This record gives sequence, structure tokens and C-alpha cells, in this order.
Amino acid sequence: MVQAWYMDNAGSNEKAENHKNPPEFVSLQELFKKTGVEYYKLNLASLDSDGILEKLKTQRGYTYEDQVTIRPTPDKLEEFEKKLKIFYTEHLHTDEEIRLCVEGAGYFDVRDKGDDWIRVRVDPGDLLIIPAGIYHRFTVDDNKYIVAKRFFVGEPVWTPHNRPADEIEARKDYIDKLQNGKFVIAN
Repeated sequence: MVQAWYMDNAGSNEKAENHKNPPEFVSLQELFKKTGVEYYKLNLASLDSDGILEKLKTQRGYTYEDQVTIRPTPDKLEEFEKKLKIFYTEHLHTDEEIRLCVEGAGYFDVRDKGDDWIRVRVDPGDLLIIPAGIYHRFTVDDNKYIVAKRFFVGEPVWTPHNRPADEIEARKDYIDKLQNGKFVIAN
């Protein structure tokens, strides 16, 4: 089961858990209410037969998927540290960011309503839907390894808009949904 918690912003190792002292965990309901981030636990062994992922893809219009392996080897991710620095730079996207962890682990950091960081750890079977317009970032854990499926509506677009990007329409829509409780989880 996924874990989420408020981060100690003084943490100097981005690949560490960086808990507050004492730790302040966030439930899945709080995570959704405070950020709009959705979480699904999928059984990787039955992924192709249970229909759960297919239903989610159909409901949300995901028509394209690929898989990315992030590890510090030239055959998997050239310029590993440089790429991680890009992923860890606070940014937003104009589309949802959907990631299913298949192997390894990583951290998605998302800003809450008060602009504080919530760290979400993903392990195999964890699927996150990060709404368009939310400031976020990503890094691997100390093992420096994750394999993730990525899902897109139509052709893949992965354009990060580094903070500040408050003038972008997706950001304005996100703030409106967050402030007015307009996020809805698809059934």
C-alpha cells in the first residue's frame, strides 16, 4: 500500500524519505482532498486479465502507453543524474501524469493547498494519477531504480512547465478545482 507524508524541507538527500520529526503521514483520502492526486493499487500478476487497468484506461481516454526504466546505466537512462535533476525540478504539466510502478520504487512530491510538499512513495502495483496543473517533482529512492508504465491521452506529450507557471490555463483550472472541491474519482 502506498505511503504519503509531509516532507521535512531541510532534507539534503532528495532520494531519502525526508520525514518531518515527528513523521506526519497523509491518508489516501487526505492526499486526494489536499491535492487531487488519485491512487490505485493494481495486482501486477493479473494486470492483463482482471480488467481493472483497461477500465481505467477507457474511462480516462488513455490510448497510448509506454514503459520507462530509470537506472544509472547508459543502456537504460543516459545522463542519469542530469535527467533526475530535470525530473526533480518543480514543474507542472497541462495533461494528467499517470504512472504505474512495475519494478523498483520512487517518490512523487506534490504541493498541497498550503504549498507544502507531500511525498508519495510508489512501489510495484502503485498507480498514481497526478492532475494537470499541480506542481510536482519525481525522484528514485536510494536504490536508484524504477520501471514505470506511462499512459497518455493520444500522442505522448511530456512538456514540463517549471515553476512559476501560474499563468498557464491548466494551473488556473487546477487551482479552481482544488479550492472548490471539484475533483472527482472515476469509478
